[in-house]
Amino acid sequence: MNGADTAFVLISACLVMLMTPGLAFFYGGMVRVKSALNMLMMSFVSLGVITVLWVLYGYSLAFGPDTGGVIGNFDFAGFRGITDGSLTEKGGIPVFAFALFQMMFAILTPALMSGALADRVKFGAWAAFIGLWATLVYFPVAHWVWAEGGWLFELGVIDFAGGTAVHINAGVGALAAVLVVGKRIGFKKDPMRPHSLPLVVLGAALLWFGWFGFNAGSALAADGTAAIMAMNTQLATGAAVLGWLVYERIRHGAFTTLGAASGAIAGLVAITPSGANVNAVGALAIGLVAGLVCSWAVSLKFKLGFDDSLDVVGVHLVGGVIGTLMVGFLATGGDAGLAQFGKQATGAFAVMGYSFVVSWIIAKLIHVTVGMRASEEEETSGLDRAYHAETAYDFSAVGGSPSGSSVTSPARPAASAPGPDQHDESKTAGRISEKKVDA
Repeated sequence: MNGADTAFVLISACLVMLMTPGLAFFYGGMVRVKSALNMLMMSFVSLGVITVLWVLYGYSLAFGPDTGGVIGNFDFAGFRGITDGSLTEKGGIPVFAFALFQMMFAILTPALMSGALADRVKFGAWAAFIGLWATLVYFPVAHWVWAEGGWLFELGVIDFAGGTAVHINAGVGALAAVLVVGKRIGFKKDPMRPHSLPLVVLGAALLWFGWFGFNAGSALAADGTAAIMAMNTQLATGAAVLGWLVYERIRHGAFTTLGAASGAIAGLVAITPSGANVNAVGALAIGLVAGLVCSWAVSLKFKLGFDDSLDVVGVHLVGGVIGTLMVGFLATGGDAGLAQFGKQATGAFAVMGYSFVVSWIIAKLIHVTVGMRASEEEETSGLDRAYHAETAYDFSAVGGSPSGSSVTSPARPAASAPGPDQHDESKTAGRISEKKVDA
């Protein structure tokens, strides 16, 4: 056993675990106050549901002996046959350390989808959805991409830390679920401002911090590859922040806090598949493109008519595609070229197609049986009281109301979440606050 590499992987697993609560804060700050706790719980519950499934059969299906290039088997169900002395085939780290690290990826990925369905989904139905989604979508796709014998792994698709298996997978799965569940009441009509930008920034900071474990830890060794990945993670994220802010300033006349936080996530997403295979300039290019394009992409939901509440599609799907495809031309070491770009496109679109179809079927099945959509009364009054019998803040101490309808905060930039004035491009920068309404 290599003690240094084992310690590195265990610490990285802890960093990735922190990303799920960080995501909860990031999303929780962006919703209205009346459903803030529900948003936190939609991320947090993944720590329970996926942990149990991972031990029972998830690890075995994702990383067990290959079956036809598409799935593992049940040899390791319940961690059968694995002891504290079992080492991975590549490198001297315990299988349990590798399994723990990969468990955190499995936990985070379905939690990413929760932001797209904010404010309108039954909590019990959501828990059932992520359990089925992990089983039928994430575990097989993880096998395709990362397990020896997986068909995308054998094809030579570059996905160092999860551009396809995590971000494209979650982004397109969220889109499918949104199309089944439908729009929030008041979409494009009522103000839906973030209730706490400080929570958003806190969440983004925790995600950024944890992402070093997510990306560098995927080297599974404390070596030069991990160092390159860590450096490129920082470079791409910084460039994406600037790209998003520049786009906002040019189109909407302001540099917003929410835009900076969103840009950071876009950069982190885009560098995830590619960071170990590009140089520093390539990382800056990927981050800058992600910041600019994702800032534009989040407005498409208003033009196309789907209610992706917190821009999971615009950031994770689009950012994942950018990073996955750009590495086809920017990879160092002789991997770049049209042939590699073709492999990258094959991986990206294969995951998109499979994830969309199966995610839609899962959501539709739950929707027509137990029901996935909260009632109109629950949605209007807030999901915190309806499903958790709690509120995020004690307004009675200051003589206020827990409904959250009157709580105001700086709004989401129009590029990310426009309101009724969004389509009037002639509005001046001085009225930007009137145009930012969604969360």
